[in-house]
Amino acid sequence: MPANNYEYFLLLPHIVLSVGIVLSILIEIFTKKGKEILPWVSSIIFLFVGVYSLLTLDKNFLIFGGTVEVGGKAAIFNFIFNIAALLTVLTSIDYIKKYEIFYSEYYILIQSSVLGMMVMSMAHDIIVIFMGLELMSICFYVLAGLNRKRLSNNEAALKYFLLGSFATGFIVYGIALIYGITGATSIQNIFENFIQYSNNILFIVGMLLLLIGFSFKIAAVPFHMWVPDVYQGAATSVTGLMSTAGKAAAFSVLIIVLGSNLTYSSPIAFRNYFSIIALLSTLIGSIIAISQNNLKRMLAYSSIAHAGYMAIGLAAGNKYSFAGIVFYLAAYVFMNIGAFTIISIIEGKDETRLTLDSYAGLYKKNPFLAAMMSLFMFALAGIPPMAGFFGKYYVFFGAIQADLTWLAIIGVLSSVISVYFYLRVIVYIYFMNETEKFDIEKSLGGNLAISLTGLLVLFFGIFPDTFMNLITNFIK
Repeated sequence: MPANNYEYFLLLPHIVLSVGIVLSILIEIFTKKGKEILPWVSSIIFLFVGVYSLLTLDKNFLIFGGTVEVGGKAAIFNFIFNIAALLTVLTSIDYIKKYEIFYSEYYILIQSSVLGMMVMSMAHDIIVIFMGLELMSICFYVLAGLNRKRLSNNEAALKYFLLGSFATGFIVYGIALIYGITGATSIQNIFENFIQYSNNILFIVGMLLLLIGFSFKIAAVPFHMWVPDVYQGAATSVTGLMSTAGKAAAFSVLIIVLGSNLTYSSPIAFRNYFSIIALLSTLIGSIIAISQNNLKRMLAYSSIAHAGYMAIGLAAGNKYSFAGIVFYLAAYVFMNIGAFTIISIIEGKDETRLTLDSYAGLYKKNPFLAAMMSLFMFALAGIPPMAGFFGKYYVFFGAIQADLTWLAIIGVLSSVISVYFYLRVIVYIYFMNETEKFDIEKSLGGNLAISLTGLLVLFFGIFPDTFMNLITNFIK
């Protein structure tokens, strides 16, 4: 097979998803049953791309002149993105009927956002990173405001768009400075000469602007202001995808950039930056989450704390901590989507039944949802042997290896604080008397998504070394 053709063969997951987007658009144009067909078309595409990506793990190459990576850690991220999107689609089938958001482009936007994430995770060129980021971000801006009949939804979309555009400005200006100093957009070329470039203050400023822009995308303090309002106002199914797969895509870029720094034996020039945002994010996210009564806002502040835990791995800047971040992201994606899926099922119209009081006595109404919500809360709290525990363990151990023991201790203290607001949900479910009488609508897709996420969370918790060893083999 000629080299060029083989490169396209290695890009089959991206090609399949791209063809799927075009096919979905044609279905929307030429049939009146797009609303019924597209969820299942999307599910098949995401399942195929996710599974196929795992089968290409060993085909780890840089192609197209070293601008993109296939296989290896890019394939692991492709699996995470596509399975997260599959779970979101299953959750959305009944959710959009509840709110009467019958827009077929909803599924096309999810497909397009995942393609953007995949481009980000495979990029080894800052221009390619920017292309993927914009594709993902524009889709998320539209998805955040999809339910335009709700004022809170419009507010969330506008805040996300304005602040997201502002953050993109930092990234663009940073890229301009980096290119102006280095004359290159290839990440490999930049970091081969990192020590030389780091003597130029404009290069350091450009790198800091790039990192600040992505700090917004991972929702780290002090770039987190948009998170609570956007997560609360956006449709719950969309919030689940943004808070998990979107965050994982941003972290994939940071791992690529800092991992290249590590590969070429350059000094960890930005350790202090990530140490500070990790410290602030873990403590502020956990402490403010305690006072939240709305579950979506609570999980929003929780996501800030989790971004802080993973930023500890970025500060450590070694191979083990980067592998720990990837494991943590996989675990976080599944346990958080599971929690948001349960919220979407229990949620009533007009943003009702989102507070803790609505979960009082839930075990009597629906034992299955009560048990699964408890599982996800235990996992998010980092209670062993859940997946969340091992995600934190790997990241904190990497920090200790990098002589950042003090930062690992801060992470442990923040985790102890977070146990309170996670277990409080379980207390309401099993030990509080019912205060609101309502019927929970059946959701076949939602229950399937919850079951899959529950199994994945348990698998990563019971067999953590299986996935961790796989990741370690492909973190360079």
